[in-house]
Formats: sequence, C-alpha cells, structure tokens
Amino acid sequence: MTDLATGSIATSKDAVDDTAPVDPPTGDGGPSDPTTVYSWAPEEPAPKKKHLGLWLGIPGGVLAVAAVAASLILIAPGTAVAGVHVGGLTAGAASDALTARLAATTIEISTPDGDATLTGAELGASVDAEALAEKAFAEHPLWNVSQWNAEPITAEVTLDPDTAEAALRAKLGELYTDPVDASVAFDPATATYATVPATDGEGIDPETIRAAVQDAFTDGSAAAHIDVDAVPVEAAVTTATADETVATLNAMLDTAGFYVGEERAVPLDRAQVASWLTVDDVEGELTITADAAAIQAVVDTLPGLIDRAPVDARVITNTSGEVLAELNPGTTGRTLGDTTGVADAFAAQLADGNAQYGLSVTEVPFASSAVTRRIEVNLATQRTYLYENDQVVGSYTISSGLNPNVTPTGRFKVFAHVRVQDMGALCYNPAAQNSYCTKNVPYVTYFAPDIAFHGASAFRSSLGYPQSHGCVNMWNDDAAFVYGWAVTGTEVWVHY
Repeated sequence: MTDLATGSIATSKDAVDDTAPVDPPTGDGGPSDPTTVYSWAPEEPAPKKKHLGLWLGIPGGVLAVAAVAASLILIAPGTAVAGVHVGGLTAGAASDALTARLAATTIEISTPDGDATLTGAELGASVDAEALAEKAFAEHPLWNVSQWNAEPITAEVTLDPDTAEAALRAKLGELYTDPVDASVAFDPATATYATVPATDGEGIDPETIRAAVQDAFTDGSAAAHIDVDAVPVEAAVTTATADETVATLNAMLDTAGFYVGEERAVPLDRAQVASWLTVDDVEGELTITADAAAIQAVVDTLPGLIDRAPVDARVITNTSGEVLAELNPGTTGRTLGDTTGVADAFAAQLADGNAQYGLSVTEVPFASSAVTRRIEVNLATQRTYLYENDQVVGSYTISSGLNPNVTPTGRFKVFAHVRVQDMGALCYNPAAQNSYCTKNVPYVTYFAPDIAFHGASAFRSSLGYPQSHGCVNMWNDDAAFVYGWAVTGTEVWVHY
C-alpha cells in the first residue's frame, strides 16, 4: 500500500489484524521480502458493528405510539349513532358524518293528488350531531375494548317547521288550505266585544314526515316511502283564544274608569275606551295595546272632575250638647295630584287587561258644626216657637187642649213620629163612652203620653185658642215642618 502522506509502501503476506500487537520489523527490509512488516504504516480502521435490529425496531415503536394516540381520540369499532356507523372516526368526523347522512336521507311521499321526493336537507332535518358524536366517543372510546360493537346510540331528528312546510308546499301545494285566525270585534250597538271564530285549514302533518325521516335515519336505510293525506290544520289564533280575550276586554269595559280609592270617581264610556284599544295577532297570541295620546285628552279634564271642596258636617244636639241626629255627614275635599305620565301608565295598564286606574289625590278635611234645637209652646199666647242655637226659626199659631183635657206643662222630649193616624178611643172601640174619632190625622209628632203636635186643617176652621183634646193642633203645613225638623230627642218646653 502507498502512504498518501509519505509515499511509503507497506506490504503484508497475510491480512493484517488491526487488533493484534505490532512486532518489530523482520527480514532484510527489502521490498521483495514477503515477510517484511512496516510498523509505521497506518492500520486499517476496525469495521463498525452493525445495529440492524435497532433500526428495524424504531418504525415499529413509532407505530405503537401512534396506535396508542389514535386510541385516545377515535371512537370504538362497531359504534353507531342511529343508523350511521362512526367507529374509527374522531368526534369531529363523526359529527360531519351524521350531518351529511341526515341531509341526504330521502323521503318519497305519495298523496291522493300527487307524489314528491324530499331530502332531509330540504325538510330542514337536524340532530345535535356534535353532542351525539361527543357522546359516542365518551361512552365508546377505541381504547376501551369492552365498548366495541355496542348498542347504537339513539338520535332524535327534528324538522325546522318553516323550512319543512315551505318544501312540502312547493311540491304538494294542492294539499294545503290556509286556516283563518280567530279575531275580536267591537259592536257599537251593544258596546261589547265579540269573537269572530277561526276557520281551520288543511295540510300535511309535519310529525308524519318527521317520523319517516327519523325511521330512515335510525335504521340506516337513508330512504323511506310514506302515504299521506291532508289533515286539519288549526288556526294559530283559535276561537278559544279569542273568547278569552273577549272576556278580558268586556270585563275592562265594565270597570273602566279613574278611581280614588274604591270610588270610581270618573267612569269611562265603553265605546270611548274601545276606541283607545287595538287587538293584534302576534305569533298566535292576541295582544292588547292602548293609545296613550287619546287617553291624554281625558286626563287633561281630570282636575275639574276630581277636585272638590270639603262639605262641613252638621249635627243636631240638645241643650246639653248631646248629639240627636246628623244633618250632614260631611264630605272630605280632595285635590288631584300631578297627572304627568298618567296617560302612558294607563295605556300600559290597559295592555295588561286592567281598566281601573287609581289616581293620587290630596284630601282636604271638613269641619264640623252643631245646631242646638228646641221647641217652646206658650199656652198663654197659643203659639209654638222653634229655636236653633237660641235663634227663632219658626213661629206658629196653635190650638192647645181645652179644659178638662188641657195640654200638660213641663219639659218633654220628642219620642215618636207617625205620618198619618186615626185619633180617639172611638176609632178603636165603638162602645167607648165620652170619646171621639178623628180619621187620618197627619204629621203626628209625640212628645208626651198621648200628646203630640199634629195637623188639623181637615177639622179646624181656625186656631189660636184652646179647643183640642190635649194635643197641639197646627195647620198641616206647619205640622209637616215640625214633623221633619224635630228629631227624636228634641226638647219641648210647654208653659203659660
């Protein structure tokens, strides 16, 4: 061999063992001596050991790691959601598979008026694909061998109502007749609301279609054939719904008004309230709205209708101050508060079905006064005097009792009133001796036993002197005044 560094030549008779010790050169050193060995010649590098088993094992290990990783994200073999097999898929891929299969599911529909074929996509069919896929992986992961080939997971199919109806109408429109919603109307003649009944329509039962899609999706056939007929379609606003609204509206008209406490201080005309109200159909419900601007016109008049001055109370007393009767019970005055916002608030209240609006008022108390009444009968002058607070308010000519039936003197109190009465024992006992009977004596006001003020116009031609059987005779009009003026308990003083 030639040393590239020095130009020397090394020779050997046999193959050189680069692991053996080097001996000193032997022979004569000539180039032709086959036994000569040159210790300074470089050795052959030792051949490297081959690790073929290691290199063969690395791909297998990678595959094993990958298999473990896959088992942590894939769904177990044999797993199905409804009729869709999702084994070996990730949850995301399974969700996509469910959505795609349902969209492609085909329903062939036969009707008496024609046939149509629609897909799940056209009908707006859907399932909660993401949740179902997550459920499939959670319950049946690939790594859990015990969950392989498990029972299918059920999946509920839904249809979008508007999408399904639009698709069915587009291909089978002859089966559809639109229903007419019920409504309400105000009758001015009766001032009440009445129901305008609903009219049912016809169409295809969406549940029948949904069930067909469900069956096809569940059994994995991806197609189904069904026969359908038109069925009644109820109006969105039913007659029953309108009846309930009518009942609410009429109850509002019955009670409509502005209230002060329990008092309906300002009743409202039924037709006027109805003119404020509008009833609209909002997604199958009847809703009530009210016109606040129209209500404001009435609110502006409220102060003149609500405000009032107090009315003082008056009572009748005797000279000792004891209350005998109430002339006037007294009425509290009131002043309406601020009406800002009342129209808007009432409109909102009417929309909720309440037509009784409570007003805020300030009460003004009333005062009380007493009138002391008494009667004086002067037998000497044959006159009767009526006093209020010691002021004469009436003076009348009378006829008192003639001897021996003189009118008793003293102090008495009115204790009874009789509008018309027959007087005299003979009126009640035909066998009575030394008696009399006077029929239909009016305005009898008793103040002593069998002694009273009463009218005598029917049987007296004149007054001013004793001529009665003890009672105080008066002209009828005067007796009528005393009858109403002298309440029970009024003091009567009879004297000469």
